[in-house]
Amino acid sequence: MTTPTTSRPRLALLLGLSGLALFALTTLAMRATLPEAFSQGIDDAWRALVGASTVDAVDGPLPMFFQNFGEGPGFLVHLILVPVALLVTRRWRSALFWIAAMMGANLVVSQAVKHLLDRERPALDKAAGLYGPLFHTDHGSFPSGHSVTMGAFVVAVAALVPVAVRRWWWAVGAVLAVGMIWQRTLINAHWFTDAVAGVLGGAAFAALMWWAFALLLDKDRGRPLRRVRPTAPQTVAADA
Repeated sequence: MTTPTTSRPRLALLLGLSGLALFALTTLAMRATLPEAFSQGIDDAWRALVGASTVDAVDGPLPMFFQNFGEGPGFLVHLILVPVALLVTRRWRSALFWIAAMMGANLVVSQAVKHLLDRERPALDKAAGLYGPLFHTDHGSFPSGHSVTMGAFVVAVAALVPVAVRRWWWAVGAVLAVGMIWQRTLINAHWFTDAVAGVLGGAAFAALMWWAFALLLDKDRGRPLRRVRPTAPQTVAADA
């Protein structure tokens, strides 16, 4: 059984605050320079390098994994199956943390900022050989909601798994984050800075939730999956 700690992880607080500060500065820079974003040169170059032209080029298993991760199938897992599994295994504190990290990141980091900026998504430009979104998208390009979800997911999982597992999970999480950035720009749904900022903002928000819920999460670590019923004491018959 893991011994509970008595303090919150300062590194999570530091990374959460610094990550959100960088995300906020990027958001302010976007708002000050739109419609011609301060990062437009990098975004245009990345789009020309990575952006696909047809749906057939992006409907393989790997791109679609990332596409579904931030839509219906992914939401079913993130917002229903994972919290239910935590509740069933008597980890209601962890379930609260998970919901706060995942839903909070999407509402605060993604939707609120999307409405604030309403940055235009990449558009079709036949003359330059550039294409628009290959899948249905909603309003606002900055930040990428899919990327916010992925950033929050990577950090939220790290907060719940044992330390021994966490060491290799960071490597897996980095691959997932890079993969999401690649896929969102591959299908021309977002600019490069939208996807990078989304991962950063989602991860930073989840890190702050990790710090806030740390003492509660410690109470769930090593807890038996099922309630242990106390056994009746056995009496020893005296010798006749």
